[in-house]
Amino acid sequence: METNTRVKKSRWIKDRVFFGAVCVLSGFTAIPLVLIIWEVLRKGYRQLNWSFFTEEAPNSLEAMMAVNAGDLIPGGVANGLVGSLLMVLMAVVIAVPIGILAGIRLSEHPESKFSGMVRSVAELLQGTPSIVIGLIIYGWVVKPLGSYSGFAGGIALAMLMLPLIIRSTEETLKMLPGSLKEAGLALGASYSTVILRVLLPSAFGGLFTGILLAVSRVLGETAPLMLTALGASAIEWNVFEPMSALPLQIWEFYNDPNLAGLIWSTSLFLLLLILTLNLLAKRIARKWKI
Repeated sequence: METNTRVKKSRWIKDRVFFGAVCVLSGFTAIPLVLIIWEVLRKGYRQLNWSFFTEEAPNSLEAMMAVNAGDLIPGGVANGLVGSLLMVLMAVVIAVPIGILAGIRLSEHPESKFSGMVRSVAELLQGTPSIVIGLIIYGWVVKPLGSYSGFAGGIALAMLMLPLIIRSTEETLKMLPGSLKEAGLALGASYSTVILRVLLPSAFGGLFTGILLAVSRVLGETAPLMLTALGASAIEWNVFEPMSALPLQIWEFYNDPNLAGLIWSTSLFLLLLILTLNLLAKRIARKWKI
């Protein structure tokens, strides 16, 4: 009896020590993230006002005069915001149908040679550095068109989104009970009807979550856009012209000492936008849990 008590006490102590070590190490892991968020918030909140979202980025002279006068830098990031939204929208239109169809193929025929090839290509794309994707699109789109453009940037972002959408679609469809498909086929529905009207609606939560995570993944990409969209100093609605984006503007502000104050505000806005998308994805995943 006494031996059992000592063993239980020893196990309890080991459990507490291990739990404490995990908590401490987790706290150390979170420290850099908290410090980054605090630094961006502390330095960036002052510029977040209505004009920040509705006006174009100022030139270096305007920014220098405002800084010397002790005022906020005029203007904002409207050109980058519009460019990011347009290019991400193009990427979604391109990547979502292709990614979902490829995910369905991998889920329905996982052992075929074609599925193995698609899976390998998706894994290769996922591991490819984004700047390499930018170089590929530069050769495929920018050079044939003879100009940098938002269209080329959208294609580059679509290639970055594809592997995430393919993987999330495949894994979500695999989680669905096989009885759903069997019931649909037993009722006389065609195979395509079962896929489109039974499986995909049932997997909507997982699919939409994967799309949101893919969007948040590409919103902060800079390297491929430097080689495809290039950037623009004004709001550009023509997708076949050079176009700005929020990450590109951060890089441009970094290269101009007079505009450095806008780095933190743009970074804060981009951080909050990506955080919102991630929280929304988690909320949808919980609500539509399979």
